[in-house]
Amino acid sequence: MDKVLVFLADGFEEIEGLTIVDYLRRVDISLDTVSIKDDLYVKAAHDVIIKADKSIDDINLDDYTALYIPGGTKGAERLRDDQRVIDIVKKFDQDKKIIAAICAGPIVLERAGIVSDKAVVSHPSVEDNLKNIGKYEKDELVVQDSNILTSRGAGASIYLALKLIEKISGKDIKEKLKPGIQQDFIENYFSFKY
Repeated sequence: MDKVLVFLADGFEEIEGLTIVDYLRRVDISLDTVSIKDDLYVKAAHDVIIKADKSIDDINLDDYTALYIPGGTKGAERLRDDQRVIDIVKKFDQDKKIIAAICAGPIVLERAGIVSDKAVVSHPSVEDNLKNIGKYEKDELVVQDSNILTSRGAGASIYLALKLIEKISGKDIKEKLKPGIQQDFIENYFSFKY
């Protein structure tokens, strides 16, 4: 069974963290929100307090098939600066598990050294921090390169969620989610398909 590890650190961006959690759970993809501190309560970028499911010290990496890193500059910096997180990111990449990051989240992937030959996108505010990458895709909403998915920011959260769902469970499951969140209406209204 597929299960996603969702890292949360103080300062994570609420939309980026919780949109993914909401949409994955809507299609029955199991996940754990994981705090990097002993306290399960994590204070997001805009003072929303979330109780994580687990602490980083209480997880078994073998339980997970994918990893998600939300942005929010302070949250992403805390994840980037935590060696346990970096080691987990490296292990997931070594095992070719799915790794997704949004907004400032790709700075964690860069610190782990797993995107030196990969195409990525991030929030423009951290583009200059991404020195050790293969290619920066500044005109893309979501970039997939092998097992790595990256995206721009809060407004793109739904599209990263849809791509992650498709990668984990397939296109049919992704399409089944769309009516409930009105994505099908939005795509028809604006004449595009994602």
